[in-house]
Amino acid sequence: MYDMGTRQRALALLRGDAKNAAVARTLNIPTGTVSAWKHADRARRGECPGRVHRPLCPRCDGRELDAAAYAYLLGLYLGDGHISHPRQHRVPSLRITLDDAWPGVQQEAMTAVRTIFPDNTASWARKTGCRDIKVYSKHLTCLFPQHGPGKKHERAIVLEAWQREIVGAHPWPFARGLIHSDGSRVVNWTEKTVGGRTKRYEYPRYFFTNASDDITRLYTDTLERVGVSWRSRRRATGAQDVSVARRKDVALMDTHIGPKY
Repeated sequence: MYDMGTRQRALALLRGDAKNAAVARTLNIPTGTVSAWKHADRARRGECPGRVHRPLCPRCDGRELDAAAYAYLLGLYLGDGHISHPRQHRVPSLRITLDDAWPGVQQEAMTAVRTIFPDNTASWARKTGCRDIKVYSKHLTCLFPQHGPGKKHERAIVLEAWQREIVGAHPWPFARGLIHSDGSRVVNWTEKTVGGRTKRYEYPRYFFTNASDDITRLYTDTLERVGVSWRSRRRATGAQDVSVARRKDVALMDTHIGPKY
């Protein structure tokens, strides 16, 4: 409805710190149109969207970030989370799908989401046998730059330098998030006859399964960082199973992760 010259004049005023309402009055155009132009212009220039006068985003506005909670949430996102841009909403949404068999994991995940996004309303979306944690934020892709088109295992998943620093400082919450999404603690057992008596022996193990080689490597690199040995095998589907079976390693993971609950 407006020619390019009008839009360029509006952007010039906005870049000079003019208020949206003032630009609208000067050029006799709706304030909402001015706001949309400003938002699009900032996005093209690589600036994070959102209100600049409130510290809404740790990456853009310098708001303090709970690094341990973020490391845990990053693990959940890489496992069972995705960001979508539905047409009916201007703001993207994050969904993390969690099994109803683990209500404690669901609550821990919700606590992490609310810690990282204190200014946004997080809610539950019920499904058969599971629930989705859902939160809307313009800053989702700031905090989760791994978002992109297609499935995670069909594209590269690489952490940025600031994410690697957080994971390096908080490896256990990151591993915990990955286990809570795509992992488990199981107990294998066998029976042996010793001195005429049958005894039962139990062998707890941790398993992690993911179809993305990059995400699997992030998990195994984290295990090595905390001194846990592991083994892996490739499934016929292409996914990798990573197991931790040595007694001392299982005991260490029990201290920091433990069974799902």
